[in-house]
Amino acid sequence: MNIDWAAFTPWSAAIGGVVIGLAAALLVLVNGRIAGISGIVGGMLRPRAGEFGWRLAFTAGLIVAPIAYALIARQPAITIDAGYPVLVIAGLLVGIGTRYAGGCTSGHGVCGLSRLSPRSLVATLAFMAAGFATVFVVRHMIGA
Repeated sequence: MNIDWAAFTPWSAAIGGVVIGLAAALLVLVNGRIAGISGIVGGMLRPRAGEFGWRLAFTAGLIVAPIAYALIARQPAITIDAGYPVLVIAGLLVGIGTRYAGGCTSGHGVCGLSRLSPRSLVATLAFMAAGFATVFVVRHMIGA
């Protein structure tokens, strides 16, 4: 693996991390809710009284923020080396894993670890191990 030092952007990555941390902390402080995307979006599918609005606002922010950023900064080229069937299968597997783990990487990895949750530590380690194994199999065994 090589790092493209000309495209390495530590300041924007650090600022993005601070913004994500701040958003997660504010959601916990203001609403008492964990910023797990799968739980937030899942709650929109079966809304409870008084919860749909903040869930919609949070989800809209995930969509609007990169669009707003694109207006002021150059976006990197996006290359996806997979076809639609592979992307659909990958999305379904992520969804199944999210249900089994009781949350997603944002809920467990960002919020759960910051709360020192043992359950989130195990889930995050499982996410990472599955990702490492998938990359190894796809790149070195299948040769895609």
